[in-house]
Amino acid sequence: MGGEDAGTHYQFTGIRKYLNAYTMTGRRNCVLATYGGIAAIILFFKLKPKKKTAAVTEK
Repeated sequence: MGGEDAGTHYQFTGIRKYLNAYTMTGRRNCVLATYGGIAAIILFFKLKPKKKTAAVTEK
């Protein structure tokens, strides 16, 4: 049932130990991983150097 020991009877191994939907810690880690991935994609496209075309460099 609910309570403090609600997720302790699951014995996860590997990555599933940290990213699962059964414990509050696992849910939090999923959210943080999602936010981190979105932030990394945004930073990648913002910091990517701009390409200069030939028409722009001639003027």
